[in-house]
Amino acid sequence: MEWEVVIGLETHTQLKTNTKIFSGASIKYGAEPNTQACEVSIALPGVLPVLNKEAVHCAIKFGLAINAHIAPRSVFARKNYFYPDLPKGYQISQFELPVVGKGAVTIQVPAVGKNAAYEKVVNITRAHLEEDAGKSVHGAVDDMSGIDLNRAGTPLLEIVTEPDMRSAAEAVAYAKKLHELVQWIGICDGNMQEGSFRCDVNVSVRQKGTEKLGTRREIKNLNSFKFMQQAIEYETRWQIETLEDGGTIQQATVLFNPDTGETRSMRSKEEANDYRYFPDPDLLPLVISEADKAAVKATMPELPEAMKARFEAHYALSAYDASALTTSRELAGYFVATADAGADAKQSANWIMGALAAKLNAADIGISESPINAQQLAQLLKRISDNTISNNAAKQVFEALWNAEGDVDGIIATKGLKQESDSGAIEAIIDEVLAANPAMVEEFKAGKEKAFNALVGQAMKASKGKANPAQVNELLKKKLS
Repeated sequence: MEWEVVIGLETHTQLKTNTKIFSGASIKYGAEPNTQACEVSIALPGVLPVLNKEAVHCAIKFGLAINAHIAPRSVFARKNYFYPDLPKGYQISQFELPVVGKGAVTIQVPAVGKNAAYEKVVNITRAHLEEDAGKSVHGAVDDMSGIDLNRAGTPLLEIVTEPDMRSAAEAVAYAKKLHELVQWIGICDGNMQEGSFRCDVNVSVRQKGTEKLGTRREIKNLNSFKFMQQAIEYETRWQIETLEDGGTIQQATVLFNPDTGETRSMRSKEEANDYRYFPDPDLLPLVISEADKAAVKATMPELPEAMKARFEAHYALSAYDASALTTSRELAGYFVATADAGADAKQSANWIMGALAAKLNAADIGISESPINAQQLAQLLKRISDNTISNNAAKQVFEALWNAEGDVDGIIATKGLKQESDSGAIEAIIDEVLAANPAMVEEFKAGKEKAFNALVGQAMKASKGKANPAQVNELLKKKLS
């Protein structure tokens, strides 16, 4: 029997505002517990929620970015449940009329094993505004748990997909794409360690070729792409094995344990009617006009797909290079600044994605923190192009730039890295090498091509690496012809 996994994602994206969604309290991360728990968060009698306009603007930005329907009228509802981190006894969310309706995200699924890379469209069902709950804290006091309400009321945009994904690879590719997009348009900082971007993954399996969906289990609060991959793969295997052993799948909410690599059931999965949704009587319907959408659209950056196409057309980059350079606005901006400062576009892309990326990864810092700015890299690349230095010397200059040892030309002069391009001087070196290595010359004339490379190496060694390699090759061929 052949099985098929069916996956849908619900992503809680913390919006990049200064204050909570229904009050003026701060949402700054890392504050002492309960110092940001305002009157609205702890539901003191008589307090009223006031909607944060910037949170609405963030929702509109997202809707525009995925070409979704943005509701001219949406409604806030009370989602009722009882838990220690929710003093009100309900969460303000949206249910029947969300602010963002149907849209789509196109993802690139990487090659896995024998399967080639491919493109896929993931449909977005909805995205709705809501407030976050507080947080249970375990272990701060021995044998006790505490409640920190600093997070309560933090603005979230919950983004829900259709059950369109058919593998862990597709789910991770979608999550990464969404993670890049919300940062690109500036609505979320994307910090998964701090909980700014959290995914719940609905997983079910069914016999391949059937249309009816299986019973799903929801894996909660995955804040790592690696853990998402592991959790989906384990859950898929577990469900298939359970069914093949004659068991049944019970709808449930499950947690993933990264230490064991396993999921475990936490509680039976609730349905919408369990939450007794009803419109919040303290909040008016949210009305968004065409003028509101136009005003937000005017603040939108160029989107990744449009920028990718522009990089291919304007800078003659390959689709691969353009995709790699548009994974973040900061990276794309660095490339543009480098190329526009006079460096060759392809060469700029190669160095940014190669040497610079390796250094940034090793230092665990982003492109915005790079010790080498775009203008410095451009100057270095221009010195390669005008034959002032060789590629090997350029690596030394790059290392010195990273260590803040000076500017490009100063480093070249200080370290004596300027390339010898005087044909007369190079010719004299070649003559000496040929005279000193008659056996190699005879081997080359006998048809051994490796002898030519050995002679080039000897010439470069004699010049202490400073001779222009292209000129060495050209003059040596003339001498040997």
